Amino acid sequence: MRTVLITGANKGIGFETARQLALAGNFVYLGSRDLLSGQKAADKLKAAGSANVAPIHIDVTDIESIRKAKDELNSLDLLINNAGISGEQAQHIAEYSMEAFRALFETNYFGAVQTTQVMLPLLRKSSAASIINVSSEIGSLTMQTSAERPPNWSNFSSYGATKTALNGFTVMLANELRGEHITVNSVTPGYTATDLNQFKGFKSVEEGARAIVQLAMLDDRTVTGRFFKDGGEIPW
Repeated sequence: MRTVLITGANKGIGFETARQLALAGNFVYLGSRDLLSGQKAADKLKAAGSANVAPIHIDVTDIESIRKAKDELNSLDLLINNAGISGEQAQHIAEYSMEAFRALFETNYFGAVQTTQVMLPLLRKSSAASIINVSSEIGSLTMQTSAERPPNWSNFSSYGATKTALNGFTVMLANELRGEHITVNSVTPGYTATDLNQFKGFKSVEEGARAIVQLAMLDDRTVTGRFFKDGGEIPW
């Protein structure tokens, strides 16, 4: 049984990913900024038949919170950096406030980076560790420069920039860790209906979590430094 930590797992895609991975036989820690919310989420999963789950308090913007969470874990095989915020729209980079911009990066980028750094000692003890960074197709530079780029993406430009940075982190870290047999990949759930977008997404949380779960369950240890969506790869 693998041990999994999912940040931002008390609701939305994180919660559904936890549900699916627990049903697949993994022990899943549901990371949450608010422990009560995490406990309620874990209780809900247990009531539905998933006994192998537990809440854990972790605020990815608070380094001490991350360190305390790490101390609570005896082992870790899979880290899913899912916690994120969307920010207020419209958020055109040319005029978005720096305070709001920094808040986005603090959670979506620096939060994932420092959580990974703190958890790496535990991951290094695993015989087959993986890191999955939950990104977005809006962070794909190839898609941003495509003629088929949706025009409304400009409403999410600042959010997209944080995901572009996260994708860069994925590639750089994957290269650094190749010799340690720790895989690092990005994955986009697609435009999923969650409170991140006021439930305007066209995909259900079950559909959104599918790509994350598929990557989490992948046995091929040569797959690293890549960007996935449901059904295949997506260009950087």
